[in-house]
Amino acid sequence: MISSDKNVESIGQLINELKEYYLLQKEFVQLDIIDKVVRIVAALVLGIVVFILTLLVLFYLSFATVHWIEPVVGTGWAFAIVSAFFLLVLVTAVLLRKPLIERPLVKFLTETLMNS
Repeated sequence: MISSDKNVESIGQLINELKEYYLLQKEFVQLDIIDKVVRIVAALVLGIVVFILTLLVLFYLSFATVHWIEPVVGTGWAFAIVSAFFLLVLVTAVLLRKPLIERPLVKFLTETLMNS
């Protein structure tokens, strides 16, 4: 009788410990998910800010370039040259999108989501 009471008590303690372990694991997973989502959102916001600032810089640099080459080639040709340059950059970015955009993005997301 004494040994069976201790066994029942031990099993009860084991069940309580398993419940506690489950709750702690559940909380850990929730915190881990929150951490990863915050990292991704922070990187996304930073990327958007950098993108917008880069666009503004390029906008003003393109007008400065137009005004710089305007006396040599004329206004229309200056705008055409700057536009052709941006078209060349666009085509290059589209052709090299895998190594320049997709692979680094996939690598970042994989490292963020798989890193514990």
